[in-house]
Amino acid sequence: MTPHINAQQDDFADIVFMPGDPLRAKHIAENYLTDAKLVTDVRNMFGYTGYFEGKKVSVMGHGMGVPSVSIYVHELITHYNVKTIIRVGSAGGIAEDAKVRDIIVATGAGTASATNRAKFAGYDCPATPDFNLALRCHEKANELGLDVKFGNIFTNDLFYGCDKNLVPALLKMNILAVEMETAALYTLAMEHKIKALSILTISDHVITGEETSSEERQNGFNDMMKLALATGC
Repeated sequence: MTPHINAQQDDFADIVFMPGDPLRAKHIAENYLTDAKLVTDVRNMFGYTGYFEGKKVSVMGHGMGVPSVSIYVHELITHYNVKTIIRVGSAGGIAEDAKVRDIIVATGAGTASATNRAKFAGYDCPATPDFNLALRCHEKANELGLDVKFGNIFTNDLFYGCDKNLVPALLKMNILAVEMETAALYTLAMEHKIKALSILTISDHVITGEETSSEERQNGFNDMMKLALATGC
């Protein structure tokens, strides 16, 4: 066990799907997996292991923000030997063509967080996903007939009170969306030589103000999960 995960050594599968919300992890386990078993519940950050089409998989929440996702991802990799992590989360749309409920696959993640620089001798670490996993995701999106956008996103530390110059800069560089975890996930995956990918659904739009409900974010986003499971399994 670790300070934040009370699962036994072999409780996690090689691949873990990680939403931010632990209740979304519960929803995924109950609706997509068979024989799902709760394996960790420290601080109500629920994690489950079950089967999808005969393949052993796990799903666990990672909380909000770089510090939270960094703790759980680090422990999953270093203590439970997880080899692949796919984030399945929500994001705020930035680009005009990134509409609410669109699926975004992050091919790169800029960040306002200092943690990536701390790991990279003070320089900006190029936070990118595993290429083969991203390529497989693209192939599966085409097979499923899903309209998925592949492109760059931004991982921010602040949810409220952002720098007034940030949004114009994101628009200028055609950043598709903003969220709070992907850059940390990608950097940890690069450091520990595992595979990682971030598949996101636009839950609200920073420019237009359109948004989905908290219930829809918790229980919806079915196309994103279909794509994530097809990619990982």
